[in-house]
Parts: sequence; C-alpha cells; structure tokens
Amino acid sequence: MREATNPAWVAKAEALKPQLLERRAEPRRLVEAVADETAFQGWRVVDCGSADGLSERVWAQGDSFALDFGEPQVGYVTMRIRNVDSNADAPLRLKLIFGEMPCEIGEDFASYEGWLSRSWLQEEIVTIDVLPGELRLPRRYTFRYLKVFVLSASIRYRIRFEELSCTSVSSADLAAVPPLPPQVPERLRQLDEIAVLTLRDCMQTVYEDGPKRDRRLWIGDLRLQALVSYVTVGGADLVKRCLYLFAGLQLDGGKVAASLYERPEPFADETELYDYALFFAAVLRDYYAATGDRETLTELWPVAFDQVRLALGRLDERDIVRDDETWYCFLDWHDELNKQAGAQAVLIYAMRQARELAVELGDTSALSELDEAIARTSAAALAYLWDEAAGLFVSGAGRQISWASQVWMVLAGVCDREQGAAILSRLRQTPDAIEMTTPYMVHHYIEALIGCGEREEALSAMLTYWGGMVDDGADRFWELYNPRDKRLSPYGSNLVNSYCHAWSCTPAYFIRTYYI
Repeated sequence: MREATNPAWVAKAEALKPQLLERRAEPRRLVEAVADETAFQGWRVVDCGSADGLSERVWAQGDSFALDFGEPQVGYVTMRIRNVDSNADAPLRLKLIFGEMPCEIGEDFASYEGWLSRSWLQEEIVTIDVLPGELRLPRRYTFRYLKVFVLSASIRYRIRFEELSCTSVSSADLAAVPPLPPQVPERLRQLDEIAVLTLRDCMQTVYEDGPKRDRRLWIGDLRLQALVSYVTVGGADLVKRCLYLFAGLQLDGGKVAASLYERPEPFADETELYDYALFFAAVLRDYYAATGDRETLTELWPVAFDQVRLALGRLDERDIVRDDETWYCFLDWHDELNKQAGAQAVLIYAMRQARELAVELGDTSALSELDEAIARTSAAALAYLWDEAAGLFVSGAGRQISWASQVWMVLAGVCDREQGAAILSRLRQTPDAIEMTTPYMVHHYIEALIGCGEREEALSAMLTYWGGMVDDGADRFWELYNPRDKRLSPYGSNLVNSYCHAWSCTPAYFIRTYYI
C-alpha cells in the first residue's frame, strides 16, 4: 500500500467525509427470471405474485424463490427467520444471489468465464446455527432482485421469513434537487429522474464509479458526476474531498492516479491513465466555477499544472503524443480503438482548462507556458493528424478514423465551431469509423455537439441513446450500452457489467444546463 505523498491533504479530505443517509425498503413482488431472446440480454422477469404475504409463506429444503424490490437498492440486507413445524435440529444454509438485472438471477454463475475476478459476482452462502434468528449481511450489495435458495435445513423443520428488508445508503439528499420547470417534456423528466437516481446510488463517502463494481473513486467518473451534482444534489464538499484525496495520494513522479481506494485507509491504485491524470485540471476548474473556493484552487493549482507538464513529456519530435506499448489512455472501451489522436486532443483540452485557472490566479509564467504549448500541439495535430481527403482526424500508424478522435479534437478547440460541426456531421456519414461503446464517450459527443451550436442534434442523440437504455429496461443508467450488441462486455461477461454507473448520469446535467 503506497503511503500518502501529502498526509495533510489526505487528513483534510477525511475531515470532509460525509454521513450516509439511510432508507429502508422491502420486496414488492415474487418473480421468476425467464429466458427471452427478445428481452435485453436475453432475460426478463415475470410476476409471480405480491411479496406482501411473504411472512406467511413457508419454505423447505430444496425450495427457492426470487424477489423484486421494485427499484435498485444499494445497502445492507436484514433477514429475520423463524423455524416452523419443529425445532431447528440442524443449521440452516441459504444461497443468496443479488442482481441489478434479470440476467444475474437467470444465468448460472457457474458458467462465468469473464476475466474479472468472479468474487464480483454477488453470490453468498450463509449458515445460520440458531433459529429463530436475525441475519444482517455485513457486505453492501447493489441489487433490485434477490434470489434465495434453501440449500440445507432438515426434514423436521421449514422456515418463514418474518422480515426481509434492505437499508439503502447514500450521501446524496434528493430533497436538495431543484424541481424541473413544468414545461419540460415527460421523456426528459424520465431521463433526468433516472440520471439523478444513478448519481445518488454512486454517491457514498466518495463518488464511486459503480456501487456494485468497482466501488472506487475514478477521476474520469468524478469529473462527470461533479457536473451533475452541481445542478442537482449539491455535493461540492464531496468533490472537494475527492480532489484532496487525489492530490494527497500521488504516484511516483507526481502523477495523479487514475483511481483510489478508501479502505482500510485511503491509498492510490497504481494504474496510470494518460487522459485521467490530465482531467484533474478539468475537475478543479469546474469545482472553482461552481464554488468560487479560491483557497482550494490556490492550494491544488500546482498539482493540476504538474499533470500538464508531465503529459507534455510524452510528445515526440513532432509534438505528437508518442504511441507505443509503454502507456495507456482510456477514452472509451473498444479493443480496436487507437488512442493517439484522442490523447493529443485531451492534452490540448486539459491545457485550455488549466489556462483558465492560470488566468484566474494571475500566474503569468504558467499562462505563457500554456499558451505556447497549446499553440504548438494544436498546430501539430493539424499538420500530422488531419486527413484532408477524408475531412477527419486520423490516429496511429494505421491512420484510424474513430468517433473518439473526432469528438475530442472538437472539444479541444483544434478547429472552430463551424468546422467542428462539419466534422461531426461527416463522422455520422462514415460507417467504418470505430464506434462509441460507453455512455462516457457518448457524453463527450453530446458535449461536442452543444459546443458547436448543434443543440437539436445533441438532444436527439441523448434521447436516442439514453432513451434506448430506458426502453431496454434501465431504471439506473449503465456502464456500457451498445444498441447493436446488447450483451457486450469489456470483461468477457455481462454478469459483471455495472448497471448503475457514475459516468452514465449526465443527462441530468445536459437537461438542466441546456434544455430548460
């Protein structure tokens, strides 16, 4: 475990740790997962009756049942179980499977072949020695559906669940969310509501990327969550906490880590992402714009500027980001995506964010350095990464054309608004371009459209993409959604996809910033 590079900043972050709010939920109905090729990922649930009478039903060894809590929960499950017919002459053993989506209670976990650890599968076997008794599971789960198997009891007794509930937790208070004006269309209200709930469920003692998996603070997710927080639940102190954690837990050489863990004590993961480190400047810029907190800006500005300087060290003799096996840049989940052009654009974008901070602080030395670097890297992008015949930016030795490269070049301001709009229009007519696969990347596409003055096209894209998710059964927005491949997973199995994910909550930001 890496020691803090600035313990005082970590201590400041820990002092900002929020108290979690609790709410209690009970199951609403009994259900069954049914294989259905027409349903999302091949599974749907069918109603098997109300859960109101659950406490009156009895279950014997070999029985199983599934419950629907009506909406997703992020919290701790309590069961109060009583033996009936006879005394419990043997321990009770239960198998519990928690699922965000029907596929998780429908598919056999034994068939899992993904490359992430199978410990992320929400499956537990618990043994209860004394009945009647109460069981409060110590692990936090994220689920809407709960499947219960009575693995072992004895032939002498059956069991009744006198209570089965979940205490859900979050640091977000939905009472603080400003209501939308009455003229907002119903579909936008629906997207806004799901987006806010997605944010709430990811807001714990840090902004988690996903409450089921990875339960970590990732700076790419933080940047988008913070934008939504400022226009909905508030949460500026939580953003500040996260900024100080990243600043106080830097990697060797001063680079900001891509992600952090909170427990057993805060520490940085060793993963380095070229684009994520640069986003520290963007998060700080957005935080200052939302709060005017000059003390934090002044204290953390050197960290933000250092990320730019470190990133500039990756430029080759042409002032283009070197593309080889020694680095990693995220941009989007796509095995074939070349990251060179996108990384160049993120560097320019982050330098423009940093430039605003340098102007605010009156740091003339940094301002001069940034202006020179922005001009140099922008000119290099046009000289070496622009394909005049295609009218699009290319990336890597194979001169790949992708959505990510175009979107980030437009966001970076390498071209003007009219040129940017033309590039994005041309991109939509280029079927061979490497596509987008995550709400994270689609967010940036919509942001680029809005920046080019294409608000109607941006609204259409949001309604099509996030609306498609809703039509496929989303009650929280997902980590990954490809309408053409609904079982797509970067992890080798959709069972470990996150179906409540931080970077997906931005419709609320767009709606409340641009469409009311």
